[in-house]
Amino acid sequence: MATLMDIRDALALQGRLEASQLSQQLGLPLPLVSAMLSRLEQMGRVKRITESAEACLTGSCKNCPQGLACTRQLWMLC
Repeated sequence: MATLMDIRDALALQGRLEASQLSQQLGLPLPLVSAMLSRLEQMGRVKRITESAEACLTGSCKNCPQGLACTRQLWMLC
């Protein structure tokens, strides 16, 4: 079982990661990783970065009903 320190260490080594990448790297379920990241965010240890859909080069976001197909949420240390 990974701890909050393991998530923090993974972010320290990689810089910025998505929750799904952390989940695969640590072998944890995505909902658990998301909960741990939220807790670290509340503690002020990590911050969430949302890359806007305007950075999409394919333009497929314009065809997406929610307009969020290309939006990515990345996490990094504060």
